[in-house]
Amino acid sequence: MSEVVESSEVGGPEVGSSETETSVELGQRVAARAETRLLIDGELTEAADGATYRNTAPATGLVLGDAAAATARDMDRAIGAARRAFDETGWSTDRALRKRCLLQLQAALESEKDHLREELVAEVGCPTMATGDAQLDWPLTESLRWPAAMVDDFEWERTLAGGGLFGPRNRRVVVKEAAGVVAAITPSNYPIEVILNKIGPALAAGNTVVLKPDPNTPWNAARLARLVAEKTDIPAGVLNVVTTPDNEVAGMLVDDPRVDLISFTGSTSVGRMLMRRGAATMKRMFLELGGKSALIVTDDADPVKAIMSTIGACSHAGQACAVNTRILVHRSLFDQVSVGAAEAYRQVPVGDPVLPETFVGPLISASQKQKVLDLLARARDGGAHFLAGGGEMDGLAEHLRGGNFVAPTLVTGLGNDAELAREEVFGPVALLIPFDTDDEAVRMANDNPFGLAGAVMSGSSERGNAIARRVRTGAIGVNGGMFYGADAPFGGYKNSGLGRQCGTEGFEQYLETKTIAERLPRGAV
Repeated sequence: MSEVVESSEVGGPEVGSSETETSVELGQRVAARAETRLLIDGELTEAADGATYRNTAPATGLVLGDAAAATARDMDRAIGAARRAFDETGWSTDRALRKRCLLQLQAALESEKDHLREELVAEVGCPTMATGDAQLDWPLTESLRWPAAMVDDFEWERTLAGGGLFGPRNRRVVVKEAAGVVAAITPSNYPIEVILNKIGPALAAGNTVVLKPDPNTPWNAARLARLVAEKTDIPAGVLNVVTTPDNEVAGMLVDDPRVDLISFTGSTSVGRMLMRRGAATMKRMFLELGGKSALIVTDDADPVKAIMSTIGACSHAGQACAVNTRILVHRSLFDQVSVGAAEAYRQVPVGDPVLPETFVGPLISASQKQKVLDLLARARDGGAHFLAGGGEMDGLAEHLRGGNFVAPTLVTGLGNDAELAREEVFGPVALLIPFDTDDEAVRMANDNPFGLAGAVMSGSSERGNAIARRVRTGAIGVNGGMFYGADAPFGGYKNSGLGRQCGTEGFEQYLETKTIAERLPRGAV
């Protein structure tokens, strides 16, 4: 069994036993130890009818293995187990138990961190270097520890001053308590990161959870399920993990009145559907949806740093909701940044995600690859000029030719109203657009259906922050500032969603608020 080591050359983790290993060999080793079962009511189990579905490697197109394909019966059992665990056990009130269990899960994940890293590279297709940050190492550092600490630090009750309209004998207490049964529906692009940042605060707040991971990345969630069952004291039914490719089975989470809250990360179109269907049972919603974030480069910005910042749109092959895919550049720097960025895009390492130098790996599926290629074809028909890329990746190794690779693509010649400027691509594609004044840049950044993230590069901190405060977006970085963290609320304006993930705001999202008023006897005040 190979070990994951820290690479002094690239400053990040390595996957595999040698530099010559490919995703083919990695996939075979990962499959041999993959967990494929569901977790329902504390039991690791096959699907009710024994059905499975294929888990395919995005880098090669080869089948890695199978995962349990849950049926309606399985989902009904999972929801029922979560409901009973919330209503009939002490989980929602026993804070000490919740904290202990979260820290047990933290230790369990760390004990299999090396295997989890390789699993992410194999089934997600994320480059090895990405597992050193948001794919694994960052969330594993704090996404469970921070909410575990909140169990002690959070103000669960507060007494209102005075008695309000009814005098000093009217004692009023505001109590925070768990929302109930949470359906956590997670995507394929950063699966462990999103899963931990959902279940951490949800469980710490006293909820029970049914986790439904993306069907393209079932194994990392199933591994977590096994660790919960084998290495923690989490009571039966508190956390259930249900893998399925069946949208109707997944839809039961939205329709079932036993589910109180939907916590979803994914596309805006699915988010709208969840809101419509959830309205029938008045479900609370946390929706972290799409983005079309803008990087604003002012005329006093360092053009070299600006050029390097444009490459962020290719991170994890552009499969990240917060990446800056609209690059708004002051006209005085536009030609310099365009030329430099085009060269950078042509030099970005694309290839097997196993290799430590790979920056751009595959898209998650053949259908997503085709969606990106179709969008680029429409952009070409609309007058787009491709400075780099524009189609499938050429020159790949033989074993990658069945994979879902798109070349890093840099586009000019389109306005802020073009489809490519308004629609989330979820591929390694960025659009460069010039502007003349700061006011115009802010208007362009805000003239978009989305409002998730963004960035500003300026030679003046004061100017950069002034622009950042005017952009209608949930998070924004100035001169390389990083907003990510378990303590930092993240979410969007407009079509980018409702609510926040992480931070105190994200923790409170999984809570209900109750006000208790008591009439005190005379002389008690």
